[in-house]
Amino acid sequence: MNVKSLFTSLLVAGMAMGTAWAIRGQFGHEQGAAWAGGIGALGILLVAKRTDWYSKVFKAALASAIGWGTGGIMSYGIVVGYGRGIDFVNVYYGLVMLFIIGGLYGFIGGGLFGLALADSDKKRVQWHRIIVEMLVGGLIVYYLLIEEWGWLMTPPRSEMWASCLGMAFALTWFMYRNEQYSALRVAVFAGLGAGFGFAFGNFLQVMGGVAQIKFNFWNVMEYSIGFFGGGGMAYGTFTSDWEPAENREKRSRIWFPLVMLTLVIPFIVWNQTFTMEKLEGTYSKIATGDVLSLITNVRWVTLAILVVTSAIWFMKYYRNKTTEFVGYTYNDVRTFFIGHLGLYTVFSFLTTGAYMSTYRIEQYLYVANLLVITAVIGKAKPGFSNRGLYASRWAMGFAVVLVFIALITLVAINTHGEMKGMNRRFE
Repeated sequence: MNVKSLFTSLLVAGMAMGTAWAIRGQFGHEQGAAWAGGIGALGILLVAKRTDWYSKVFKAALASAIGWGTGGIMSYGIVVGYGRGIDFVNVYYGLVMLFIIGGLYGFIGGGLFGLALADSDKKRVQWHRIIVEMLVGGLIVYYLLIEEWGWLMTPPRSEMWASCLGMAFALTWFMYRNEQYSALRVAVFAGLGAGFGFAFGNFLQVMGGVAQIKFNFWNVMEYSIGFFGGGGMAYGTFTSDWEPAENREKRSRIWFPLVMLTLVIPFIVWNQTFTMEKLEGTYSKIATGDVLSLITNVRWVTLAILVVTSAIWFMKYYRNKTTEFVGYTYNDVRTFFIGHLGLYTVFSFLTTGAYMSTYRIEQYLYVANLLVITAVIGKAKPGFSNRGLYASRWAMGFAVVLVFIALITLVAINTHGEMKGMNRRFE
């Protein structure tokens, strides 16, 4: 494997996920994370240049969306506040907990994405069993850790991280006993990347506050988890062994993931974000005149764009395909990736009003990222290698991250006093 090609590929994949996750900051929760997770998967599929994966584009993107979206049930606002503290114990605790939360995002998202890539007619993934086992695992671990033992991470907020941990345990056991080792490798590196990115992003946010730079450093933290999480998921993909597959899929299996990605998830984002109350809170600060009419138009224009683009994708990738089996090309996947990420960017501009005010300058960086990704993604080609499962190396990587977090904790607590938004877990 050419190191330079691998680095370029990881950089592009990281930028794709990082941009989407930064945009996700405007929407939050499960639906925002799901849209971003799907875009991250699309970026990896484009960088990989494996024609036998193009027929899986919608299935793999939806699997990634569901996995990353599942992490959206976790609360981390107070944990971020721990990282803004002034003593080693609280700050280190906060950053390590962010590492765990980010790791769960990435592990579940990467694991489901890897399983979608491994799914084939020869070795079908039993998705119904995964769903049941993950739900049961989530319930059991939540009950034991939270209800029975009272191991609270972020009181008084939701402790749904325990449910995600149980889901991750169940997913790991499924992948291991079914010998889905490549998917397991993707999960591990996506988890390591996202966990590191979340902790490091919180550190960057604190340093930005200390430097008093007028920029949205919360968004920097969001970009960090996406960039490193996407890069980790890509690294796990490119360094795993995958059976060759035919670039065709039954047409009957296309419509559901396509509709979920292009209509259902975006509609939930619209429904939860483009409310009159939320838009009024934003537009009343930047607009003059009849603000009520303006935000009403924004709501319905956004919904119209969503419906029209969904219809276009449905016609192009499903309705116009009349054969029993369907295949796609690189250009098909590239068009969908650019359009889907572009729509997410448009949603961000409309919900923040950045198209009529420059008060949110980070919004324009999304466009810059999209242009760079579009220009470079066709040139990136990582090659593949099989580096297998090495639990000892993974444990070493985990230890190195914990040591690094300790170092940045020391830097953080020695650069500032009490900060706005600071929280304490331990007195």
